[in-house]
Amino acid sequence: MATQLAEKAWYIITTYSMHEAKTAENLKKRIKTLGLEDLVLRVVVADVDVPVLKDGLPTGKTKKKNLFPGYIFVEMIMTDDSWFKVRNCPGVTGIVGSSGGGQKPNPVPKEEIEPVLKRMNIIDESMYARYDVGATVKIIRGPLEGTTGTIISIDKETGACRVETVFFGRTTPVDVDFSEIERI
Repeated sequence: MATQLAEKAWYIITTYSMHEAKTAENLKKRIKTLGLEDLVLRVVVADVDVPVLKDGLPTGKTKKKNLFPGYIFVEMIMTDDSWFKVRNCPGVTGIVGSSGGGQKPNPVPKEEIEPVLKRMNIIDESMYARYDVGATVKIIRGPLEGTTGTIISIDKETGACRVETVFFGRTTPVDVDFSEIERI
């Protein structure tokens, strides 16, 4: 009887603050050398570019900022082997959601990991399943950040969405990218 592999899911790896990139690099090397490519699919550090300011004004330069210091996001299929090899990688201090005593961690729920991935412009086809015409969403980036509205149309091929929102007291359709909305 063949054992069935668990589904791929996202897990949060803890590490020392300011060592996220080095730990992620160690983990990627370990995945390659141990042949875990089929079990550990992606390793992501939540770095975004932020403008460099001087006297309160942008200089035209950017620098990397980690949105979640001390954490790395890993998409993997949880098996005894993948769990053991990831948690024992140099720099990894633990996996969030494990209660200890040899119990495997619980994956991060899709609705919780989705906003994190969207902020880094990582879009999966599976994310579209939660969004249909008529769904209420919040715009999370851009000039209309914080505005809520209703999806009028969504193009899964291009990621373009049209959202109807109230703007200056009038109902107005606005075009946004899928990565800029979050379901409420």
